[in-house]
Amino acid sequence: MNEDVFAALADPTRRRLLELLAGGEEPVGAVTAALQAHHPISQPAVSQHLKVLLAAGLVSVRAEGTRRFYALEPRGLEPARRWLAHLGDPLQAFAGPLDALATEVARGRRARRAATPSAGQQDAGQRDAGQRDAG
Repeated sequence: MNEDVFAALADPTRRRLLELLAGGEEPVGAVTAALQAHHPISQPAVSQHLKVLLAAGLVSVRAEGTRRFYALEPRGLEPARRWLAHLGDPLQAFAGPLDALATEVARGRRARRAATPSAGQQDAGQRDAGQRDAG
C-alpha cells in the first residue's frame, strides 16, 4: 500500500483537485480558477497541492511551452482501490484457494461415487450371487 497516496488524499483541497482533473487534462490556471471559485486559495498553494499529488503518482503533468497541463493518473489510484476493496471483502485473498479446495472436494466425491457401486448395481450383484449359490 502506498502511504503517499493516502496522505495526498487526506487533504480536501487535493481531493477537489482530483475531482476537477477527472474531467480531463487542465492547465494550472484553469484549475486554480475553479478552486478559487469555491474558496480563497493562491496559485502557489494550488501548485504545492499539485506537487504533492504528482509525488504520490495521482496526477501526471505535461509541459507545453511555459504552460503545465495536469491530468488524473488512473494507475495512481490503484493502491487505494485495492486497499478499499480489501476492506469491503477481507476474505477476497482466500477466494482462489477456497475455489481450488471446493474443486478437489468435488473430485473426491465423484471418485468415491465411481468406485462405489450404486444401490441398483448392489441388488443385482446380490441376486446374481444368490442364484450362483442356489445353482
